[in-house]
Amino acid sequence: MAKNKRLSFDIIGNIAILNKISKKEQKKAINTILKFNKNIKTILLKADKVSGIYRLPKYRHLAGINTRETLHKESSCLFKLDVEKCYFSPRLSHERLRIAKQVKNNEIILVMFSGIAPFPIVISRHSKANEIYAVEMNHTAVDYALDNLKLNKINNIKLFNGNVKKILPKLKHKFDRIIMPAPKNAENYLNLIKNKLKRNTIIHFYDFCNEKDFPDKSINKIKKIFKKIKILKIVKCGDISPYNYRICIDFQVL
Repeated sequence: MAKNKRLSFDIIGNIAILNKISKKEQKKAINTILKFNKNIKTILLKADKVSGIYRLPKYRHLAGINTRETLHKESSCLFKLDVEKCYFSPRLSHERLRIAKQVKNNEIILVMFSGIAPFPIVISRHSKANEIYAVEMNHTAVDYALDNLKLNKINNIKLFNGNVKKILPKLKHKFDRIIMPAPKNAENYLNLIKNKLKRNTIIHFYDFCNEKDFPDKSINKIKKIFKKIKILKIVKCGDISPYNYRICIDFQVL
């Protein structure tokens, strides 16, 4: 997320996405963004919060080319996407790389809610994982993910389009690492992975958490499903509003 005093915006490829701003300040914001970011071709204004089953945002065109499609570069990887049809957060770039750097040789990995495949592709690029299984319900996101596998010349990722509750029971593998990057209600999916764990499987569980509840509330969500766990690390990986964070709990089941 870029900031310039009160100006706050995200950059995805050559699209700048402004957060809340008054109509009076929009022209100045547009000029500031274009002055300091020469690669920006489109400026959008976030019209609504993410909503619906796919957590998709709505944007209003403010300046430049009126498009929602772009090519985004992150950690030596390329991602093609439509910012209005696929959920993607550039703010998780460091988090994706953090996970990738933990992966040991020949791991078999599961990424739930994989979107346009940023977690799987960054992991594939920066590790020697054996196979990465990626499950996503949004068919448009999966179409882009297929394009992104070709763009990045990746061949160890298997994509599955469908509800993870239906797809996961059909997968025969147990996994060395499971990534759950959908922080809203991710605890509802913990039961699904019980039969997919090896002895030392590492799980990356994402949640939204208020500062006053950090980290006990999120840990308790996990302990409702897994009574005995070993917490490896707890990371704040972005604020969503004052004193509210997206967090990741890395843990193993004992």
